[in-house]
Order: sequence, then structure tokens, then C-alpha cells
Amino acid sequence: MGSSPTPGTVTVGAMSFSSALAYRDDVVALFPGQGSIAHGAGAPWRASPHWSVVATVSEVSGVDVEYLLLEAPDDEIIRTDNAQLATFALSLVGFGELLERGVRPRFHLGHSLGEFSALVAAGVLTLDDGARVIAARGRAMARAAQRSDGSMVAVMGASDGAREALGTIDELWVANVNGEGQIVVSGTRPALDELLARHRDLGWRRATPLAVGGAFHSPLMADAQDDLDHALANVTFHDSETRVIANVDASTPSESQRWRGLLSRQLTSPVEFLAACLALPSSVTTTIEMPPGNVLTGLTKRIRTFDAQYAPTNPLEYRELSL
Repeated sequence: MGSSPTPGTVTVGAMSFSSALAYRDDVVALFPGQGSIAHGAGAPWRASPHWSVVATVSEVSGVDVEYLLLEAPDDEIIRTDNAQLATFALSLVGFGELLERGVRPRFHLGHSLGEFSALVAAGVLTLDDGARVIAARGRAMARAAQRSDGSMVAVMGASDGAREALGTIDELWVANVNGEGQIVVSGTRPALDELLARHRDLGWRRATPLAVGGAFHSPLMADAQDDLDHALANVTFHDSETRVIANVDASTPSESQRWRGLLSRQLTSPVEFLAACLALPSSVTTTIEMPPGNVLTGLTKRIRTFDAQYAPTNPLEYRELSL
């Protein structure tokens, strides 16, 4: 990590690659949020030459991320602070494999935590700075969740007026807009209990409680704001030719300093994933999802048509991509 790149190379995050590697305007790299992680998620990736990313994230954060990815039981790996660091590191191992394959996407799109991974992959943040922010963010969000007894519920199959009807329940907020008629809401336990009991009357066909550690992307995360903002104030944002689509407003900032405010707002604002996906230009015909999981591949497939979509589950599958 500390060595300088050799002449003719470019360093992005922790990865150095040939400066002759051109951007692919037809490809978007997708970076998942913390909900995709599970026990043993790192096992298929341990032999990757980019596994060194895990050691760097461990060193910077003071957390044994290799243990989390290889050995931690489900109840430990899905804990908010652990899940964020583990997912962040593993996604960047996958991105290293993508560069190794000779593919450098022009566009990046992350979901919640995945936005930070996308910015490191784009070179807007260094790997070290990204790991510092994620460690602080995860700890602060975990503490905020303990102070406010909230959670999240996914609602699907909306009829006319169903989204507006959510506003009739106090202490309930839209947290993720993942597609047409596919929304995740955050709220207090009483508010979510009311939603589960009344969702059909409100115009939703299905309501599913999520196994998450708190009411993310809602005002119930406000207690984490100062710690996140302090972490963001102490890292450097760099300009990049990679275009990262922002979660909070689907913008594509060309001025790197805008990201500090966007990432701060993301903590208590909805993830506008539907709008962000629709903001991708028509030139984008291929999606490649970084590990772990394939949740974003499924979401994007329901939003717009792509010629090809990939979610490799191990390094070999990256090398066999038809690109």
C-alpha cells in the first residue's frame, strides 16, 4: 500500500494497473450495501492477489476483517459495524479482479455503504481514507441504532397512492427507493408494527420485516451525524474521470468536494436507487456487481433493460467474463 506506482501505471484505491487501460463507457460497476454479507463470504476470494485489500482495511480500522470474512458466525458478521467493513473490503477485492480482467468501468453505482466502496474504486477516496470513514460510520450507526429501537420493512406491489399513504403513520420514513413499487421504510417498532398490520389497507401487496440492526437512512440515525461528519472532514476527496452516481439525488458530481456533503446527507436521507439507475446514460449496456451477492443485479434488472449482467462469485468467474 505504501509503495509508489511504477511508471505507466495508475493507482485506484489499492489497485495499480496500466495507464493504457481505457474507460469502458458501456459498463457500470455495482457496489452492494451491507445486507449482502453472510458467514464465509470471503472464502471464494481468499486466493485472489487482491486479498491484500483485506489486510489494509484491517490495519487502518483496527478490526480483523479477514476473521470477519472467513470465520465470523452470522450473528457477528451481520452486525452493522462489522458488516460495513467486511462488505467494503470484499467489494474492492472484486474490483481489483475486474481491473485485472482489463475492464475499467466509466460508471459506478453503489447502494448505501456501497457508495463509499464505489468512491474508493473510482479514486475519489484512497483505500485508507475509505476504511477510516467506514469504520467510524459503522460504529456511529451501531450506537445510534442501540439508542433508538427501530428497524426496517420492505413493501412491494404498490397500488395508486400507496407511497403517499405511508405518510399516515407517524415515525415511519422512506429509506430506500429500489424500484417502481419496491420501497424499504425505516421506523420505530410501533410504527412498523402498524405498517405490517395495515399494509394492504394502505395499498401494498406485501410487507416483509428485514433482519437489520437499525432504522437506517432515517432521522433515527441523526445521533451518528456528528461522528460521520468528523470522519468526512478528515479525509481528502480527489477528482476522477470515473462517474459515480449519488444515492441522495442521482447526480453525477464532477467536483470531488461535493461528495463530502452528499455522503453526510446520505446517513438520514433515502437511497434513491431507482433514480440513480435511471440516471445512467443509454451507452451503459452491461452491469457487473462486486461481491458479495447479486442483490443489485436483481434490482437493476427490474428498472431498465441491459444487454448483459454479471455478478461473479469467485475470481475465476471474473476471468471468464464475456466482455
